[in-house]
Amino acid sequence: MNALLIAGTDTDAGKTVLTTALAAYWQIYSPSRSLGIMKPIQAGAGDRELYARLFSLNQSPDELNPLYFEAPLAPPIAAEREGVSVDLGRVWQAFNKLRASRDWVLVEAAGGLGSPVTYEMTVADLARDWRFPTVLVVPVRLGAIAQAVANVALARQSGVRLKGIVLNCVQSRCDQEIGDLAPADLIQSLTNTSVLGVMPHLADPTDLDKLAKVASDLDIEQLMPL
Repeated sequence: MNALLIAGTDTDAGKTVLTTALAAYWQIYSPSRSLGIMKPIQAGAGDRELYARLFSLNQSPDELNPLYFEAPLAPPIAAEREGVSVDLGRVWQAFNKLRASRDWVLVEAAGGLGSPVTYEMTVADLARDWRFPTVLVVPVRLGAIAQAVANVALARQSGVRLKGIVLNCVQSRCDQEIGDLAPADLIQSLTNTSVLGVMPHLADPTDLDKLAKVASDLDIEQLMPL
């Protein structure tokens, strides 16, 4: 599949930073090939507005974000407040239309792998059913090891095709702190999943040159088609 799902351990893990970093890298180093970005379900303002501002994507609003809810809550709860349902058929149609017209599509999940998409499905279930190659973003903070272990276990139990883990510094961290809070070797050993790199904290997460540099320092061959 010419797409990558960027999932996380939870909200604010760093999915948006990784998505923008990979998009910035692609547009700089693969300018002749087309890119699409999709936020399938968004509750509250944020990511879709950022992507539209940072990148010249030539996408319709539905291609960028097929389902939008006003309340910043879990999608089934936000949808219920508006008296509607989470229409995954609409999302699937929009994704297939975008995928057919682009060389590569970045898909940013809502919340974490265990976050609900509907009252019956989680993000992990969706990743499995739609056969998304998936990368897991783990924030570098106390508890990162346990979060990585638990989310990789969920991914395996659900049948998600997990390509690897990217660690993200949600605040400024020195190498010693990163090694103490989220040691790559230990996480790899416990999860049997490759750590594809560490994203540093960015003072300006909209600087495309810096974002592209962040992506270039990751195991980029595992994350995108070159």
